[in-house]
Amino acid sequence: MEKIRIYHNARCSKSRSVCELVAAKGLDAEVVEYLKTPPTKAELARLVKLLGIAPLDLIRSGEAMFKEHYAGKTLSDDEWLDAMVTHPILIERPIVVKGAQAVIGRPPEKVLELF
Repeated sequence: MEKIRIYHNARCSKSRSVCELVAAKGLDAEVVEYLKTPPTKAELARLVKLLGIAPLDLIRSGEAMFKEHYAGKTLSDDEWLDAMVTHPILIERPIVVKGAQAVIGRPPEKVLELF
């Protein structure tokens, strides 16, 4: 069985719900608390590719960090990836990866598409 990886923020209710859904399915998952162990730029580039989105679409524009430093700015895909590496709080959550597939767990039930 393919390994499941969850990019998780323990303070986020949606992220906790996704972890509970995966556990309820009896699936073993590697949980990455991305605020403690941020993904590299290469990992983020892979995630956006698996998700089929642009880096900007992985940005949490409601975060204070976004509003203070990035709102109204036009950045390249590469610059958005750098911003997420520098400020991982900007990364949308939770992200669940299974093999060559990934989804953002909003709503949490969206992760069921992977199983």
